[in-house]
Amino acid sequence: MEVIDVTCNTIGKVAMAKGLSSYIFTTYIHGIAIFFLIPFAFLFHRNNPVPPISFSMIFRLFLLGAVCGGCSMLSFVGIRYSSPTLASAMNNLSPALTFLMGILFRMENLNLRAHSSLLKLVGTFVSISGAFIVTFYQGLPIIIFSTPPTELFHSLLRGTDQPNWVLGGFLLFTSCIFLSISFIIKTWIVREFRSEVLITVISFFFETLVAGLVAFVAEEDKSVWTPSREIIWIALLFGALQAGLVNIVQTWACGKKGPLFVAMFKPLQMIIAVIWGVSFLKDVLHLGSVIGGTVIGIGFYTVMKGKAEEEMKKEGDESDDESAVLHSSEEDASPHKIPLLQDPNFVVYRDCLRV
Repeated sequence: MEVIDVTCNTIGKVAMAKGLSSYIFTTYIHGIAIFFLIPFAFLFHRNNPVPPISFSMIFRLFLLGAVCGGCSMLSFVGIRYSSPTLASAMNNLSPALTFLMGILFRMENLNLRAHSSLLKLVGTFVSISGAFIVTFYQGLPIIIFSTPPTELFHSLLRGTDQPNWVLGGFLLFTSCIFLSISFIIKTWIVREFRSEVLITVISFFFETLVAGLVAFVAEEDKSVWTPSREIIWIALLFGALQAGLVNIVQTWACGKKGPLFVAMFKPLQMIIAVIWGVSFLKDVLHLGSVIGGTVIGIGFYTVMKGKAEEEMKKEGDESDDESAVLHSSEEDASPHKIPLLQDPNFVVYRDCLRV
């Protein structure tokens, strides 16, 4: 899933360099994804009954669509002003931010006396510190290729917006906050509404409306609504497939393992994005991204170590509870012990001896 995410960001960067609006990109990919997912939803629920949808659940799905729409638009605008590599570096914050959100909404436990909770808390602050380094310290460029980019890539990226590392980093950081909130909302929904496909379809409908409204207000030139280049159509179709597949899998995983488990895999994007960006977009890798990404990675693994210790302790407690229940059931199943002097057999034996 993370490979698909980074590939979509990379292709989207190329498409936006060719004139595609980030707001229209968000609107189109989710609108197209709905047409892909509706037949799949009919097939999925051919034998499975559709869960009842209440007004409260519709409001939750609207909230999910609005949050995910904001996340997508902020992410694509941030990538336009920076790079897919910086976007992936910021996504390393997802485990830490999701952990904080989980505590706030009582989906995660925080016990300052427990070693696992201290690890998760320290890892969270370390990750956030790394994000500030990535955002505010660009650093010297790291030269990987001795030859300059080919004319193809020069023409590909010509005409794009001037890079603005701080603005792009701030937008990507905000997008990461929205992403963590979306994991919490997905978990909140899927635990009561067990249909990952319908959750994705309905939330995409609201997300398309929200993004379309923003695009209508933000874009004065109406000609941008008509894609005119082949690479733009490729980006839209791939983005639609990516959005549908990734959201269904993430929703399913949130229901099975919780929001933090889903956020755990986001730091993998950093390595993939560096390879993609440097190889295909000829992005320049900066020292600040390497240092900040390393600090974020240390924080991430600290949070994961705390999470692993917490899971081991939970499994140990469950094992102890099962042993206690088994021992209790064995005692209940055993014959009731009678004091020796009150045992009828012993009384008869004693009377015989007296005789």
